[in-house]
Amino acid sequence: MSTFVKNAWYVAAWSKDVGRELLPRTILGEQILLYRREDGTPVALVDRCPHKLAPLSVGRLKGDFVECGYHGMTFDCSGACVRVPGQQSIPRSAHIRSYPLVERYNAVWIWMGVPELAEATPIVDVPHYEDAGWGVVDGQYLHFKTNYLNITDNLVDPAHTSYVHRNTIGNEAGEDVGVQVEQGASHVLAYRWIKDAPPVALVARMGQFTGNVDRWQYYYLYLPSVSCVDFGSIAAGVEPTEENKDKGIRSFSFNFLTPETESTTHYFWLHVRNYHPADAQASDDVAHLMNLTFKEDADLLELVQIEQERTGVREYTGLAIDNAPVRIRRMIEGLRAQEQPEQAGQTAAARRASQPAFSS
Repeated sequence: MSTFVKNAWYVAAWSKDVGRELLPRTILGEQILLYRREDGTPVALVDRCPHKLAPLSVGRLKGDFVECGYHGMTFDCSGACVRVPGQQSIPRSAHIRSYPLVERYNAVWIWMGVPELAEATPIVDVPHYEDAGWGVVDGQYLHFKTNYLNITDNLVDPAHTSYVHRNTIGNEAGEDVGVQVEQGASHVLAYRWIKDAPPVALVARMGQFTGNVDRWQYYYLYLPSVSCVDFGSIAAGVEPTEENKDKGIRSFSFNFLTPETESTTHYFWLHVRNYHPADAQASDDVAHLMNLTFKEDADLLELVQIEQERTGVREYTGLAIDNAPVRIRRMIEGLRAQEQPEQAGQTAAARRASQPAFSS
């Protein structure tokens, strides 16, 4: 059974990667074709000709139209067939689905669900994006060989940083610090403070602390799969107001998870920081350190996926630190249940549309 939530905005690609070349990408198990019209507007279509199901991505662009590389059927940006070589009439079934797109934060976002719901659903807000005094690292991508829910589990789990990320954002000082959890209508927050402890590697490198620090980790997961980690440090004993936190070392790391298949995930991320905001070398260092951090997660979660598939079991034992992951999975199940009637209707419509109507 699918774990995907379709009525949501997902990052399909970074804006820089969508151009006048046909870009195939698998999203939520569907084959999608991305490109830009001549005026720069991004387009997303099903990457499948309705005739023999050849991928349109092996065809070519002709102006704003896509020509199938098998028999030359041509489709406009809405997915309507505008030409069938060798015949005047166009079959009723000669069309493909197009998807709503929005560009924000240098990314192209796609809506895979009911189109009418897209406009009323906001994309997550990224604080301090392009604000003065804050630097941005974006355009980052990794491919995770695991189900996206294993990653959401990981992204509301501050406790694992003490073990998996000792070289970047964790150390032994947090091993016995408990995790607090709060739940909203469409998000879960897991957080903790680690008081009067040595700074972790990233903070020691980027900050100017001369002694111990108070470090916070606030892990937000916005359904179904957008993570924001509010992370930072201030000198030990300083009052933890928002103003003082902004004066310390602070960052907002956003992770946009786009399910590819049930066992693989597109992992897009950007990082907004208040330290050395205009320093290109600092940006390169952050990109390197964060990619190292996320690669540590990817390597471990790939092994978890392998064992889950081998055993048919997600986990044998639950722990107190699983509070937030359990809440997220239950909320995802609720969203999936709400979508079942919609998807049943869409499946029936697609089945009717797929019946061939021969024309000469």
